[in-house]
Amino acid sequence: MATDTSKWLDINRESWNQRAKTHLNSDFYDLKGFKKGKNTLNSIEIELLGNIENNKILHLQCHFGLDTFSLEQLGAQVAGVDFSPLSISYAEGIKKEMGYNAEFICSNIYDLDLRNSHDFDMIFCSYGICGWLPDLNKWAQVISKHLKSGDTFIIVDFHPSVWMFDDDFKNISYSYFNDKPYVEVENGSYASQNSKEELTSIWWNHSLSEIINSLMNNEMDLVSFKEYDYSPYDCFRHTLEVSKGKFRIKHLEAKIPMVYSLVFKKQ
Repeated sequence: MATDTSKWLDINRESWNQRAKTHLNSDFYDLKGFKKGKNTLNSIEIELLGNIENNKILHLQCHFGLDTFSLEQLGAQVAGVDFSPLSISYAEGIKKEMGYNAEFICSNIYDLDLRNSHDFDMIFCSYGICGWLPDLNKWAQVISKHLKSGDTFIIVDFHPSVWMFDDDFKNISYSYFNDKPYVEVENGSYASQNSKEELTSIWWNHSLSEIINSLMNNEMDLVSFKEYDYSPYDCFRHTLEVSKGKFRIKHLEAKIPMVYSLVFKKQ
């Protein structure tokens, strides 16, 4: 039976509840390493963030919060948001165990409105952001309304060109442009590839022009745009670690962009 893509929110929320169960103690997320003091942010985002001591940061689509806590390690006051109740419950458990102060909010991103209770200097999100959302204009509206003039929005995400390929990076299987939603049924995920649990999710490929214009159309000025010829995560097939923490698709070498970053300022 065909999946009803209009139910994307319920389907993807359940998918991320399922993922959270296997991700929590996976080698990929390395919770043990984090508990021993590892900061989970990569050099790309640390460079973009700069000195964030005492900054009030809204961290969107935070999963179970390791990057949220890592922002706190760098001196920020952080509120993390995710639509998966199980992910948020895991984040609260880690917070209690380790004595962090970060706040966690369970909310669909489109419904988020913290303007009466919070005052942010910056919004941050990274890796696996836009593809789960059908409407980037609504996403950009939420970002814009939570920032004051001169405040910063930073996103680091996998490049939309990566999502054009099949899993083996042999053929172009998907459009670069947001033509339609894609229904994906897979066993396991990037962080639990040996899992036999079946996961159904719905995703969209958004071009860079769509991402950038959605923000520019919502009172945001582009300050920085960068593309990177590697992934800091070993989360694809046929990867080669070309230097510590830098992975490329072996047969594609440095020929494709794998990650991009954007920095915006609120007008």
